Amino acid sequence: MPRTVRGALLQASWTGDKESMIQKHEAAAHEAAKQGAQVMLFQELFYGPYFCQVQDAQYYAYTELIPGGPTTERMQDLAKQTGMVLVVPMYEEDKQASGIYYNTAAVIDADGKYLGKYRKTHIPHVKGFWEKFYFRPGNMGYPVFETAVGKVGVYICYDRHFPEGARALGLNGAEMVFIPSATSRGLSEYLWRIEQVSHAVANGYFVGTINRVGIEKEIGDDDFYGQSYFVDPRGQFIGSVGSPYDEELIIRDMDLDLIQQVRQTWQFYRDRRPDAYDDLVRP
Repeated sequence: MPRTVRGALLQASWTGDKESMIQKHEAAAHEAAKQGAQVMLFQELFYGPYFCQVQDAQYYAYTELIPGGPTTERMQDLAKQTGMVLVVPMYEEDKQASGIYYNTAAVIDADGKYLGKYRKTHIPHVKGFWEKFYFRPGNMGYPVFETAVGKVGVYICYDRHFPEGARALGLNGAEMVFIPSATSRGLSEYLWRIEQVSHAVANGYFVGTINRVGIEKEIGDDDFYGQSYFVDPRGQFIGSVGSPYDEELIIRDMDLDLIQQVRQTWQFYRDRRPDAYDDLVRP
């Protein structure tokens, strides 16, 4: 029997407050479930604005514990209600150390069970992306989660510029990698349809990736360019790419049997030469 998984992405604009932003995503999740979706990704820092355009300590108030925080628990209930696996990016407070925060995604199984989290590994610090003011680099490696729909990995926004973590997720067994982002128009826009596609091809897995849309005027004038999509292990878009301007719920089918077909054709894992790569990990 074919292993077909229906995935969903929501590219959304900022509503102006946390509660209505959560409600928007809850409504989209119920709609996705009605359309048969089995796994859904939310966008980076989904319940807030992308506040990294500025450096302002007021935004530390968006942090929560993961797990154990109110939004994680609410998302566990949502997963149970919809019967979907959820990948939920949030702003995490380290429960072991006050004032230590991470850009994190929780992974919740279709029965509502919290499976674990991924902390964004690569943290930028340039104009418009002042992330080191808000986040410590992730320290949990590149976990892959056994879910009701298959083996799921997560990579977050700026991470996508680094092929090493994308390869690590493949070596760890990922069949689907979800990449939430908040990226504005500018120098990186042309890379948007290259990098995630390259990760899918180089590693023989599916990628679902989101970018938010709109201008968050209370923070700055950056215009987020959307264009969310799913791509298969051959590097082909599954259906159309999302709108560059408008909110959109994107639902696509992923035939996981294609993973084995592609890996048996393009033998990138067999032909790797890790014995020759020592220089790549030297500072």
